[in-house]
Amino acid sequence: MPDSNSNVKKILLVEDDRQLSDLVTDFLTNEGFHVKQEYRGDTVAKRVKLFSPDIIILDVMLPGKDGFGVCRDLRPEFTGPILMLTAKSTDFDQVLGLEIGADDYVIKPVEPRVLLARVNALLRRGDLPNQNEDKGEINCGGLFISKASRKVTLQGENIDLTSQEFDLLWLLASKSGEVQNRDYIYKAVIGREYDGLDRSVDVRISRLRKKLHDSTETPFRIKTIWGQGYLFVPDAWS
Repeated sequence: MPDSNSNVKKILLVEDDRQLSDLVTDFLTNEGFHVKQEYRGDTVAKRVKLFSPDIIILDVMLPGKDGFGVCRDLRPEFTGPILMLTAKSTDFDQVLGLEIGADDYVIKPVEPRVLLARVNALLRRGDLPNQNEDKGEINCGGLFISKASRKVTLQGENIDLTSQEFDLLWLLASKSGEVQNRDYIYKAVIGREYDGLDRSVDVRISRLRKKLHDSTETPFRIKTIWGQGYLFVPDAWS
């Protein structure tokens, strides 16, 4: 049993394979986490309200409601990271999960140490190195970003972002006018090295552009600098 230390991170594991769920729970508990198990998709929302997890590990294939539906329903209220487990290795599953608000994904079967590394990386997501750490706010034309409240408004309109979308926007905005390469973005926001194949940052950039009323075909607010990375344009927000 985990101790009562308030620093112990709480994980909600949603996996209908009870043997696998027990194995993962035992491993993560031994690593110092407080883990609760859930086996159905249609009961997750209630458990989240009662348990208030720091992170959710969410299988895709679940009885009652699949993981994509659960993730989509949770996102308006749950601001913590969601790590999805998928048995499929297709881009469709991975990209769909990211587009509906998941923060990362792991393809099953997954090595326990790999899962642990992903969990720890997501829980560290707030520790971003940036030039405006002491300020905590960014005003750029009609765009306002508050790091403390994790609030974003554009021309007075509230912009709802997932946790990693916010971290990505903060990173780019706090280094406005400077091209940020993929390696740096992956280490700072995703928490791991860029492997040359992972599309998660591309998906989040695309979602940010849509939410921030940027052009998807000829972006002018968050530009792609081919062969280099992404550029936040400071004078494009009025």
